[in-house]
Amino acid sequence: MEVRQISVFLENKIGRLAEITQVLGNKGINIRALAIADTTEFGILRMIVDKPEKAYEALEERGFTVSQTEVIVVEVEDKPGGLAGVMAILGKAGINVEYLYAFVAPKGSNALVVLKIEKLKDAVGLFQAQEVKILSSKDVGRL
Repeated sequence: MEVRQISVFLENKIGRLAEITQVLGNKGINIRALAIADTTEFGILRMIVDKPEKAYEALEERGFTVSQTEVIVVEVEDKPGGLAGVMAILGKAGINVEYLYAFVAPKGSNALVVLKIEKLKDAVGLFQAQEVKILSSKDVGRL
């Protein structure tokens, strides 16, 4: 149920993001979701792509500092309070969310939330018990 996320350390310089997207585009890699956390000097680009191994290799070959992290992607009703229900499940179990980012599914009315969680396996079990839909890498790649 885990999805591999690609993270890239970026200097906060003009053209670096363009270079990354060009590298991925040239290799036929589709970005499904992304988020950037930044400071004045650097940023961390986090991405869900359809071919994570290929993306990792392509970026590493171009000299980028890149890593892979296991995250989960859950479906959340796209309505007020939709995310609150998922967060309550984790909060009641004492599971910390390190970060998250979201996007709206192109087919349907639900949002998809990418979660980096400290106790990933425990969270997966809780979500399954509460019938929260968890997407696989293949599901995300088909979006």
